[in-house]
Amino acid sequence: MEEVRATSAWVAGCSTHVVVDSKGLEKVVDTIQGSIPKVEWDFEGIHYFDNGPLTVQYLFVLDALNFCFWPDKDMTYDHLASGLRAALRNDKSVFDADRLQKYTGPQLRELLKWPRPLPLEDERIRLLHEVGQELERNFGGKAANLVESCGKSAVYLVALITRHFPGFRDHSMYKGHQVFLYKRAQIFAADLWGAFKGQGYGEFNDIGAITMFADYIVPAVLRNLGVLRYSSALASIIESNKEISSGSEEEVELRACSIYAVEKMRELIEIKSGKKVLSVELDLWLWSFGIHCSSLQPHRTLSIYY
Repeated sequence: MEEVRATSAWVAGCSTHVVVDSKGLEKVVDTIQGSIPKVEWDFEGIHYFDNGPLTVQYLFVLDALNFCFWPDKDMTYDHLASGLRAALRNDKSVFDADRLQKYTGPQLRELLKWPRPLPLEDERIRLLHEVGQELERNFGGKAANLVESCGKSAVYLVALITRHFPGFRDHSMYKGHQVFLYKRAQIFAADLWGAFKGQGYGEFNDIGAITMFADYIVPAVLRNLGVLRYSSALASIIESNKEISSGSEEEVELRACSIYAVEKMRELIEIKSGKKVLSVELDLWLWSFGIHCSSLQPHRTLSIYY
């Protein structure tokens, strides 16, 4: 996670399309007065939870598929999460490793009760197969075994995931430097922590090491709050709903500057309030703010990473 923080800070230091506005950041911190608005992890009641290993399997499958909803104007994260929950309630073996390796696009659609092809459907199927194969090969078919092997370290869990599951290797090249973002690997650790309330499979002695999860919602929220400023060219692209290429300078800056901004926000809150603050908590508040803000205009990138 130090690589995520360090490379994101480097991008923010030489960014030309996105700027972190320190005055805007301080204004937001002063507004919340050292207390992040409390948001429950499962605030919409959309997730499967049975307090056991089946929940871990569900969350790993969810986070393997948790990316790129915008090409379908009706598809949301809630549809994915609640669809997977309904499928699991109907059939407890639906996410067994051997079955994950065999799903087709139409079968995944049927599980989710979705009436048309999913955004990046072939990639979603490829990643399901990858998860099933690697869980079966190295973890007895169980995501719970993957989690148990991390020794209650969220950082080591992220390292294990990115080592064994190529589809979670969220890297980019920016001006000749490699930038590490790791959105979906980190969010799996955070989902476990949130779902299990820091106990059992969700107990990590280093949850504070996890950064925010660089997606397309949080940058738009940070811009709305005055924490990020965009160049006129980038603003025009986003406001006209034009696609930004995955791995482009603009896209990497949007994500990396968001990580850097949230880290600076967290540090400033801790300095002013004297309270320990988690980037996970800040991200959840910002993301929930974003999904309830109808005027928000996120950037559009076709990517398997968010």
